[in-house]
Amino acid sequence: MGKGEESDKITINVGGTRHETYKSTLRTLPGTRLAWLADPDAQSNFDFDGKSNEFFFDRHPGIFSYVLNYYRTGKLHCPADICGPLFEEELTYWGIDETDVEPCCWMTYRQHRDAEEALDIFESPEPGGGAGGEEPEEEGGREMALQRLGMDDRPPGAAGAAGGGGCCRNWQPKMWALFEDPYSSKAARVVAFASLFFILVSITTFCLETHEAFNIDVNVTETLVVGNTTTVLLTHKVETEPILTYIEGVCVLWFTLEFLVRIICCPDKLLFIKNLLNIIDFVAILPFYLEVGLSGLSSKAARDVLGFLRVVRFVRILRIFKLTRHFVGLRVLGHTLRASTNEFLLLIIFLALGVLIFATMIYYAERIGAKTSDPTGSDHTHFKNIPIGFWWAVVTMTTLGYGDMYPKTWSGMVVGALCALAGVLTIAMPVPVIVNNFGMYYSLAMAKQKLPKKKKKHIPRPAPLDSPTYGKSEENSPRNSTQSDTCPLAVEEGATERKRSGETPKAGL
Repeated sequence: MGKGEESDKITINVGGTRHETYKSTLRTLPGTRLAWLADPDAQSNFDFDGKSNEFFFDRHPGIFSYVLNYYRTGKLHCPADICGPLFEEELTYWGIDETDVEPCCWMTYRQHRDAEEALDIFESPEPGGGAGGEEPEEEGGREMALQRLGMDDRPPGAAGAAGGGGCCRNWQPKMWALFEDPYSSKAARVVAFASLFFILVSITTFCLETHEAFNIDVNVTETLVVGNTTTVLLTHKVETEPILTYIEGVCVLWFTLEFLVRIICCPDKLLFIKNLLNIIDFVAILPFYLEVGLSGLSSKAARDVLGFLRVVRFVRILRIFKLTRHFVGLRVLGHTLRASTNEFLLLIIFLALGVLIFATMIYYAERIGAKTSDPTGSDHTHFKNIPIGFWWAVVTMTTLGYGDMYPKTWSGMVVGALCALAGVLTIAMPVPVIVNNFGMYYSLAMAKQKLPKKKKKHIPRPAPLDSPTYGKSEENSPRNSTQSDTCPLAVEEGATERKRSGETPKAGL
């Protein structure tokens, strides 16, 4: 090897692992940190050991192999055994854009961000921030939590105070946590169990009201006056056992109290009203009071309204969705359905295409064997028209097979067999994606529940800019060189480190 090639060699020690490459290789990505090593004054700007003739960086050695391979091949791959945030931080340090990650590794690289977003969904809404009613360990934890709720304890005139007045600032967040988050304190768990009890009792009562044993036939006499003629009409009316009505009334009183406390103590009234579960609570409570208020009226309009309210009693069953506040699995199911919207739309589109195609095919296939005496060709088959075939296609493709409609000709049976096979394949394709989404959300929800309470996080203080950790001095930093115009890497990193440590920037160290 010639002397020119030997002088072009460069040795880089990253975390104790030595790497050898050429300066020409590092120049392939100008403006990055490694490209600065190819500059003539690199030895004075970075931590250079003259004895071993190598540059030293106290960074992750495993990730650096992928970074250096990016300079050699022009393709940036993400290691599967490295956590995403760590790889992202290393890319930022070396000055490499994350969009350079190869498409084959992009989903792996993005997994940590999706996980962080999903974990935020299952974040506890308690204002105190601590589990089991414990106070936050950090001194300003309660103040920050109250600021998020819009209930800062500081006086209205204080800097950064959220406003509000009176003793409400003290008890309002506590009452909100008591009724909203079952895991905020022991008292909140008691309230949660009471709410769960009344929900189950209300649903049980709703189901028992339809049973014959709890329905009573009552003879009702009505007096009808037409002109000077008075007619007494005897009618039969079915009423529910009074005991079930009393039980339902007690449950509604609890739901009313719970709803009023939550809407009074909620930090954001508009957000509370927009919440679907809160709308369900209100819709399930309102018909009971309307029915009680109109029960004493004898007019025909009142009776018609009462009849309508009895029909809309079914909204009471929607209270089952309130269990999502107490059971993580139901919340996971809701988030899974929301995250799988595209897959469900794809499934519906596939199913609609199949229904349209096979309903048309079965209509014409059944007419192949029609007799000449039947001009319409529909006397021997259930498929009188194509819209009727839609029902058969849906039932067949979803593998239900009610048997109310079935082909009677050989050609129709062939179409029926193809419809059943296509239905199995169509439904099976989007299902794995939905199952994967459920598994991801469930594992993250379980991780959020079992995650130990964090102690005071230790954030290491940033090393001085002239230390080996930064690899360059304040005076001789490449930020003052021509590369700083093309890659403001050092400036951004120094600002980020000072921001993390909570220190103010200094003019010199």
